Amino acid sequence: MTAATVTGVVLAGGRATRMGGGDKGLIELAGRPMIEHVLRALTPQVSALIINANRNRQRYAAFGYPVVADDMAGFQGPLAGMCAALAAADTELALFVPCDSPLLPQDLVTRLVRARAEQDCDIAVAFGAGRLQPVFALVPTALASSLREYLARGGRKIDRWYGEHRCAHADFSDVPDTFINVNTPDERDHLAARLG
Repeated sequence: MTAATVTGVVLAGGRATRMGGGDKGLIELAGRPMIEHVLRALTPQVSALIINANRNRQRYAAFGYPVVADDMAGFQGPLAGMCAALAAADTELALFVPCDSPLLPQDLVTRLVRARAEQDCDIAVAFGAGRLQPVFALVPTALASSLREYLARGGRKIDRWYGEHRCAHADFSDVPDTFINVNTPDERDHLAARLG
């Protein structure tokens, strides 16, 4: 399995209520929109990129990648964005990451691909910072119909949908910074100071 079979998907479709309702991916961090940090980290690791966004789609499109909105109205959570992206991707696998975690490691895809293969599972989910990190996941695009059906049944919890499939856990405990995310202005300012 190589990067040629993986589409990276940046989930930027949320409300960002703790950031005052601003579009989190477009909020500046250390002189650049937050999503730009994520895109730069992912670009060398995947063959294609998709941005999942429900607002400011033209601004996201300016980064040069396809922008896919949720098929469901009303900000239904990350699974709705994942469902839309799985349907849009034309590779065997889709890698999901949130737009507010700018410290992605250079081997994120490699580790998830390896865990999925070694544990002979459908989905690989990152484990780090003491817990599972469900929005950092490698998912076969063939599971798009399964996710669509789960959402149609009213399902919204990501862990429960994962529980319907064989899931590998990829250990990222050595790089806990991977899962630093920015939810408040204070967190943004703290991380910006750290990035210099």
